[in-house]
Amino acid sequence: MTQVYISIGSNIDREKYIVAGLKALEQTFGDLTASSIYESEPVGFSGDAFYNLVIGFDTELDVFTVAQKLREIEVANGRLADSKKFSARKLDLDLILFGNLIVNEGSLQLPRTDILCYAFVLEPLAEIAPMLKHPVLNLSYAELWQEMSLKKVSQRRINKPLQST
Repeated sequence: MTQVYISIGSNIDREKYIVAGLKALEQTFGDLTASSIYESEPVGFSGDAFYNLVIGFDTELDVFTVAQKLREIEVANGRLADSKKFSARKLDLDLILFGNLIVNEGSLQLPRTDILCYAFVLEPLAEIAPMLKHPVLNLSYAELWQEMSLKKVSQRRINKPLQST
């Protein structure tokens, strides 16, 4: 079994699509470990705030199959194939870790650099896997978050439960 982590984001009807995404992920991959939800401003464009979280699960599937299933869930939830990187999203599912696998093939990059670049990825990852170590840096996500949190971070943890719509 391989431990997998996915970053989830939405800024269009965000509660609806986060709930739909979590249901689809659970149906596809089984039991999920989910972080709290964080609200953050969009990066690279102007728009509504995002809800972000990280989930983890174990799988026997290979990395390419997992990546394909994530794309299928996104498309089923209104993701357009030609959507730009920095744009509004109904549902964004990014594979950020696949065990200790290090890959840089086309659009598949692991560990995903977003972990080190964006608080909305690192903080929820550090919340659910604080002692797990980055496969390249060999530092725990708690240590990496402690470093990043010293910088100005503009996001907040959402304490309300999401409602199915």
